[in-house]
Amino acid sequence: MTEDLKTIRELAEEFNVSKQAVRKRMTDEFRANYVETVHSNGVKTLVVTVAGYMLLKQHFSGGNADGKVASNVGGNDGNLDVASDSNKNDDEVSVLKILEQQLAVKDRQLENKDSQISQMQNLLDQQQRLALQDKKLLEEYKAEIKDLKSLNILAKDIEKEEPVQKEKKVENNKEVSRKQNKKWWHFGRRM
Repeated sequence: MTEDLKTIRELAEEFNVSKQAVRKRMTDEFRANYVETVHSNGVKTLVVTVAGYMLLKQHFSGGNADGKVASNVGGNDGNLDVASDSNKNDDEVSVLKILEQQLAVKDRQLENKDSQISQMQNLLDQQQRLALQDKKLLEEYKAEIKDLKSLNILAKDIEKEEPVQKEKKVENNKEVSRKQNKKWWHFGRRM
């Protein structure tokens, strides 16, 4: 195992308590936050992180210090209390440092999330602008198609009317020629 991670057995030996006492302190919340599973040689081993180690150390050192003070009846009780207080302060300082580090990590994670959110917002805005442009182009194309259809219909109508107009022109030409031929001075000709 690494120096940062400690097994339940190592913790029990260090704190001079049973493995059962260490397991009893490991609630579901504690396990979720401070316990990891390490695979080595095909065996899963539960290990406690440094922050979890500090919390367990604080708990067990408080209980052991009281026991040592009670068992040390004839000795110098004042020095032991001062030493245990300084140990507690050191432990609290180290726990605070760990918590500050965790807060710094969380702050960086939040900054990353903020940048990701702003990036996603920009992409969403861009997508909406493109969709709007596509919609405008589609409407323009529909209008052009409608214009082309109307022009096509007009062209077909003109083609239909052209033969009729040609026939009318031919008939008009014949009528004009007949009218021109029916003048009163043509006495000897027959028509």
